[in-house]
Amino acid sequence: MLDYKKMYFQLAAKVTDAMDILLKALQEGESEFMNEEPFPGFKVITIKDENRDPE
Repeated sequence: MLDYKKMYFQLAAKVTDAMDILLKALQEGESEFMNEEPFPGFKVITIKDENRDPE
């Protein structure tokens, strides 16, 4: 008879490992993005929402 409890815990451990790998990749990508120089000529502009009620 198959040991479903053992199989479940093995699967849960592998899913956790995969999530850890993805989280680490995300954090490394964010870190690289934050440490890079901004694009030349790149600036932030504000867009006024004319449909919004003034506060």
